[in-house]
Amino acid sequence: MKEIKSVCVFCGASNNVPKKFLDSGAEFGQMLARRGIRLIYGGGDCGVMGAVANSTMKSGGQVTGVFPVSLRNIENEHQSLSEIIIVETMHERKMGMFERSDAFIVFPGGFGTMDEMFEILTWKQLKLHDKPVIIFNYQGYWDPLIALMKNIIEIGFAKTEVATFYHVVTELDEIMDVLAP
Repeated sequence: MKEIKSVCVFCGASNNVPKKFLDSGAEFGQMLARRGIRLIYGGGDCGVMGAVANSTMKSGGQVTGVFPVSLRNIENEHQSLSEIIIVETMHERKMGMFERSDAFIVFPGGFGTMDEMFEILTWKQLKLHDKPVIIFNYQGYWDPLIALMKNIIEIGFAKTEVATFYHVVTELDEIMDVLAP
């Protein structure tokens, strides 16, 4: 695996979640900054998204946000990032994050987070990339989704090899272990 210089974090944008989710995002931001890994993310200033970005920057790291103008009436783009890229559509946002990232980390989140994760896994299945995809199953948050993915494979709607396209971890340190060259 090549050296990881940037990671894309897919995560929730809601502030209406238990503080522990925000805290785990903030801790991860510190880890990225300490290791000199650039954060690539959706460009928002709320929820786990904002926690990861703010913590990365506060700890001296670099952050690139990719924010679609269509979200401006729903959430705010971050005003203090190292770099903000404004795009028109969600599709452009996902492509922009993909192009700038060496790996993908899936933190707890909602439907948008799952959409991003499944698209990146589908692209991997189609051999459009071979970048690491890590599902951070913080305190069992993704257990039902992981069970569904296993069921999809067991029944035959996906090949067995699809299970090798992603890593599931339960601790922040394990993310860095998977990313280590």
